[in-house]
This record gives sequence, C-alpha cells and structure tokens, in this order.
Amino acid sequence: MRTAKLGDLEVARIGLGAMGMSHGYTGAGSDDAESIRTIHRAVDLGVTLIDTAEVYGPYVNEELVGRALRGRRDRVVLATKFGLISHTGRAAGRPDSSPDSIRAAVDGSLQRLGTDHIDLYYQHRVDPDTPIEDTMGALAELVQQGKIRFVGLSEAWTGTIRRAHAVHPVTAVQSEYSLWTRDQELLLPVLRELGIGLVAYSPLGRGFLTGSLRSPADLEQLDDSDFRKNHPRFTGENFARNLRIADRVQAVAGQAGCTPAQVALAWLLAQGEDVVPIPGTKRVSRVEENTAADAVQLSAEQIASLTALPPAEGGHHTDDQMRLIER
Repeated sequence: MRTAKLGDLEVARIGLGAMGMSHGYTGAGSDDAESIRTIHRAVDLGVTLIDTAEVYGPYVNEELVGRALRGRRDRVVLATKFGLISHTGRAAGRPDSSPDSIRAAVDGSLQRLGTDHIDLYYQHRVDPDTPIEDTMGALAELVQQGKIRFVGLSEAWTGTIRRAHAVHPVTAVQSEYSLWTRDQELLLPVLRELGIGLVAYSPLGRGFLTGSLRSPADLEQLDDSDFRKNHPRFTGENFARNLRIADRVQAVAGQAGCTPAQVALAWLLAQGEDVVPIPGTKRVSRVEENTAADAVQLSAEQIASLTALPPAEGGHHTDDQMRLIER
C-alpha cells in the first residue's frame, strides 16, 4: 500500500478504525474473535494505522486491540484518545483534558493496549475548562518520558490547533471527512500550512455511502443499540434526501468497476497525500474491500462529479455531540 505523512509520522494510506468492534453499531462486541481476525488481516494487507480510544466501550476496545496486536505491535502505528472520560472526578459528559487526568488516562491505555508506548495520542474533544496550552504541556512531558511518540487533536478548529501547535507539534487532526461531511475542506489549508495531517474518520458515512441502507425499513433491522437509528442524517426526510449522494457513488462505482465503498475511499485519497481515511469494520471481507481502494484510480471527471455533490442533510452528530465539536 502507498504511504502518507502525518507530520513526521509515516503511515499506510488507509488505516483501520476499531470503534465499531466494541461500540456504537449493531453487533458491536458480539464476535471478538472475528474482530481480532479482522485486525490481523488488516496488518497482513499493509495497514499500519490502528485507531481506538479509551471511551469506546468504555475501555474494552483498547483491551481488544491490545489482544489482537500481541506479536504484531512493532508492525503498526497505534493510536488512541483521551479526554471524554474524566479521571479527576468531573461529571459524566464533561470533557477532561487536565494534566492530572491525562496522566491517569495514558497509564490506563498503556496497560489495556499491552504496550510501553502509544504512537499517536489524541485529545478526543477540546476541553473548554482546560487551556489547550496546559493540555499540550502535559502531552509534551509524556513525549519526553517515552510514553507517547506523537500528539494529535480530534475535532479541533483553527484557533485551538494554532495555539496547540505553538506549544508542541501537532502531528494529526482527526475529524469526520467524507463525501457527506465536507467541513474539513475549510480546515485543510491551515493544516497544510502547519504541516499537520488529516485523519478522516467515518469516511464511508457510517455505512450510508456503501448503499447498504436504502430505506427506513433497513434501519428497523438494526439493533436498538445502533446509534444510527437516532442519527440526524438517517432519520426523517433527511434519509431520502441523502440517498442522492449514495446513488452518485453507486453510479461511479459501476463506471469504475469497483464497489461504492472503494469509490468513497478513492475520492478521499484523491484529496491529498496528507489525508488518511480510517474506515471502521469488524469483518475480514470488509477490510479486504476497503484496503483494495488504494489501487482504485478514479478519472478526473469522476472525481469532479463526486466533488460537485451537495452536502448531506442533517448534522453529522446529535445536538449534544455537536456541542463538543469546535467550528
């Protein structure tokens, strides 16, 4: 697989998001053995960036990834996140990136992941109660101690990113970016000015861009724990309106002789060598499909056709979750 640069960190062009193996989707946590096989297959196919977080589960996803990487740890760039769980007693739902909470969080993650260092450690959401300078100072100490190698931010915006980068280099910003979430195109010029990479989570629109969900009846088949059943883009009139995006992806897939998922990923890869999608899956067959997108070459006309699509209808998170996202 081709490689990309996130700051000074080199990774394969397509990574793997592990969240759905334990959290958020129908069947999450139901087959850890298949999830572990999926991680093994991803590594064998050349995937290097494996992404998790302490809040996924919580905690159990890091434990799962740690078990899967035994004997393979030196073949991957291991990323995890802190800040949505408070280790200093803040109320549930309040981000905590205070230095004391970070120190407790990193030690827990290291233990669960079964490693002595984390390659890329992200602040999961900006903490409005802790100056970003204090957060970055604590992370810089962890770099000096060898507990983490590189620092990332997730869903931060330009002002916070500039202030953070002035204290310690930010290697990557992780945010939702796909054919139905295009906000980050406003942020990319700043990231490129500073030499920061963009890691794109939910690059398949939480499965919508694959065409696997075509009607509200399909949603009814999902388990009640699947958060898409209450997601703004999957409910009400937004669902039908957003089908036009999936339809265009499907049409281009027919022209290119590949799958809709591969089209969505290939479009992202065409946005720059510093954009790294991390599609999530818990199935071997899907990780094989997703990684094969690295070989898909869309024509200029096909890329333009996809780029011209209107944005998706509805917020890309619930209202409560959107309050934690800087814009």
